This record gives sequence, structure tokens and C-alpha cells, in this order.
Amino acid sequence: MNELNMYDKFSQNYDRFVDWDARLSSEIPFLLSKLSAIKSVNSQKPWILDAACGTGHHAIALAKKGFNCTGADASAGMIDIAKENAINRDVQIVFERAGFGDLKAAFGSARFDGLLCLGNSLPHALGEENLLRTLADFRAVLKKGGLLIIQNRNFDKVMTEKIRWMEPQTYRKADQTWIFSRFYDFEDNEQLTFNIQILNNQAGEDFKQEIISTTLWPIRKETVVKALEKSGFKNLLFYGNLEGEVFTELLSPNLIVVAIAE
Repeated sequence: MNELNMYDKFSQNYDRFVDWDARLSSEIPFLLSKLSAIKSVNSQKPWILDAACGTGHHAIALAKKGFNCTGADASAGMIDIAKENAINRDVQIVFERAGFGDLKAAFGSARFDGLLCLGNSLPHALGEENLLRTLADFRAVLKKGGLLIIQNRNFDKVMTEKIRWMEPQTYRKADQTWIFSRFYDFEDNEQLTFNIQILNNQAGEDFKQEIISTTLWPIRKETVVKALEKSGFKNLLFYGNLEGEVFTELLSPNLIVVAIAE
């Protein structure tokens, strides 16, 4: 299954898979602490682009906190649900279908005060050439002095310890149950196959199951640093999660990078 088909298919379950109330309550304070320092011209509300926005919840939450927000994602399915989520929450946000490397083409002359790339999305840029193309595209749509925030898994830890399985997630509604189990296959070409097993049943019935998969490049911290500096970013700061904890190479679950566009 290719990447777009995978995420178009997963879009129908994504808001069941993520506990958004818990996730946003833990992540939005950190994002606000960084984004609130942005000064926009003419004292206007800063413009934030959520690249790889998924179903739009970070952009919606930040819009409710007073930011102008826009979202982009390569998956048409994710964008369709993001638009529905914004309408249901009475928030006006433009969501565009645009993948990594295509943001400047999608948004033209628009320049943003901040750009988010969350949810371990950057590792979908497979290989150094695609990573540099993606980061150059990020830089192209940011104003000088604009803020970039990246959230990746800590692949230094994953690859050193060969951590295959992630914590399963469960969602229940009425008489239905969904279980989401995620795991990696470690490939010979220094890439990962990211698998999501989805189990679903109605009360009294057997579970139905399917597995959807895509390819990731497990980008280590050193690679991220070199690519960002080469792509026109400076003043890099590192955290271990979106609650602002200190990054520790073999302990932290995530690698959070905050950088400034030169």
C-alpha cells in the first residue's frame, strides 16, 4: 500500500486512534509558549501553517487560542475530515491538499510566521535528498525569523534498541470497539516499514482485522541538525516531548526541534 492510500484509508479511523482531548491538553501549552513569542507585522495575529496537519486538530486548537491557522496534508482523506472538524468546531481554517515539497506551490506568495510539522511526519521524506527538499520548502513559506517546530520519534533510541512495538490504542463507542496496534519492520536499506493493525468488532461478533503500512526513514538527531542548518535554519533547540522536557538521546520518546528561519 502506498503512502497516500494508507493515510486516505486511515483517515476514517484517525480521530478514533488519537485521544485528542488528552493530547492537546498536554501539547498546546508548549506550542503556545513558543508560538506566542512570534511578532507579526502591523500587530496582526500570527499566521501558522500546520504541514502534515492530519485531521486538523492542532490548527483548530491554535485558532481558538487566537492564531490565524492554515493546514496542509498530502492525504485528501485527512483534509476532508479536517474541514469537517473545523466546521463542527465553528472555526474558519483553510485546509489545502499539499505534500512535502509542494507547500510553496500551493500557497504562492503567502509567508507564515510559524510552521508545525508534528506527529512523526517528517520521516515520510525518504532519504537525504527528499529531506533537504522538504526543509527548503518549509523555509520558502516562512518569513525571515519565522519559527519551525518539528516533532519526530526519537529514532536514535528506536534504532539503537530496535524498538519494534508501540503502545496500542483502544477506542469504544456504543457497542463497537477498535484496537490500534503499531509496529515497525526494520528493513535492510536503513528504512522502516510502519504498520498499523486495526481490529474492530461489534458486541457479540468476532474481531475483523486489517494491516495498513507505509515506509519511513528513521531520521536521527545528527541528520536533522545538519539538514536544518543546510536549509537555512538557526538557533536550534531540542526537547524530549511536546511538554518541554529535556532531550536525552537514549531516554526521550520524541525529538522536538525548534528552529528559526534565517
